[in-house]
Amino acid sequence: MTPAVFGHGHLRLYLLHVLAERPMHGYEIIQALSDRFGGTYVPSAGTVYPRLGKLEADGLVSREADGRRTIYALTPGGRAELAARAHELEGIEAGVGDSVRRLADEVRASVGEAMSSLRAELAAAAREARDEAKATGRRVDETMTVTRAEARERMQRAESALTGFRLDVRAELRAAASADQLSEEVVAMLEQRLGDLRDEVRAALRAR
Repeated sequence: MTPAVFGHGHLRLYLLHVLAERPMHGYEIIQALSDRFGGTYVPSAGTVYPRLGKLEADGLVSREADGRRTIYALTPGGRAELAARAHELEGIEAGVGDSVRRLADEVRASVGEAMSSLRAELAAAAREARDEAKATGRRVDETMTVTRAEARERMQRAESALTGFRLDVRAELRAAASADQLSEEVVAMLEQRLGDLRDEVRAALRAR
């Protein structure tokens, strides 16, 4: 999956970019990369650690033991390379935004497929329940079966809507932040609207 997300050598430079924020241990680096992709891409330890080892060998990253963990930090040489390749990094950031949108589309497609599969499974289960009831002479509660099926499908739709919103908006926010165009007004609006929506959803749920 990495080649589809990062071009040749780009993950190496992006690791320097991530570590420019602060020293981190391996899991934090992986989590930071995942956060930049809105959770749509999570690099494996086998992808990240060999590159960190190469960066260390090249004198761009240092490491220090902190108990059971290893903390990685940029060296002066690492900061110099990051500064020298700042223009290249801008292109990588733009590519990250494109990758997030593409991966978000893939996630939505997979969620849609999962919902279609769920409907088929629920329909099959309902048919099996009816067939068993006929064979044994027992009565099957169709209302209960339908209600449970509808509840599961509604939950799937709600989760799909939340996932799609998070991925799309996060990609736009990161793109704006990278271009230094993310204003305080936009962030305040997002916080206000999401808070209002949360309260409305809670009120609607409690009113049922």
